[in-house]
Amino acid sequence: MIINYLTVKDFIGWDKTEFFIQQLILTNKIITILEIGAGANPTINPEFINKNKLSYTISDIEDKELKKADDIYNKLVIDFSSEINITQKFDLVFSRMVGEHISNAQTFHQNIFKILNEGGLSFHCFSTLYALPFLVNKVLPDRLSDYILTKIAPRDKHQHGKFKAHYDWCRGPSKKMIRRFEGLGFKVIEYFGYFGHNYYRKIPILNKVEKIKSGILKKFPLPYLAAYAHFILKKYGTPG
Repeated sequence: MIINYLTVKDFIGWDKTEFFIQQLILTNKIITILEIGAGANPTINPEFINKNKLSYTISDIEDKELKKADDIYNKLVIDFSSEINITQKFDLVFSRMVGEHISNAQTFHQNIFKILNEGGLSFHCFSTLYALPFLVNKVLPDRLSDYILTKIAPRDKHQHGKFKAHYDWCRGPSKKMIRRFEGLGFKVIEYFGYFGHNYYRKIPILNKVEKIKSGILKKFPLPYLAAYAHFILKKYGTPG
């Protein structure tokens, strides 16, 4: 098990995700893939899928998001926060910046365990609760948090809608979190926490203080103060 701490500049949840997943696929000879919550923006491009003869399924809780994606992807309308009934198995199930929006994380990860092949991998990168912007996001009403997000981090609302955040099981690599996943039958391969965020970019003084704080936390890490995290789990054994 690899536990590590970095700062937000190294976070693999955005522009670094595709290359990271591609290497995970090639290194582990993965063929069948499910990306949860991909919606209109699947992580892996069609050219890579064709070249490596992958079976790539994308899922979302609403069909309207999936319709925006290329037809090369298999599409599945499903809510992994509730009990599911699908028979297909996958070598890799992953999500990018979805975990914070899951209302029932235990059920979510139990469902993933069920649909993974033996030895299959589960990868997720997400924001965590106790960084100040995300704590505020959870506490404030949706309309107000959406207004603030639009002001400090503008986005294309057609391609990148804002969804309600719950932050259930969204924490850094604490012993408690590791025990939770092991209790579901997973082996934790790696668990990284990332300190700092970019929400103060328009406020130079606060941005500088945030970077200093992040550097200190990297040297003296406290898992619950991570702003982001990612982990890789392997289906191993049986739940419990």
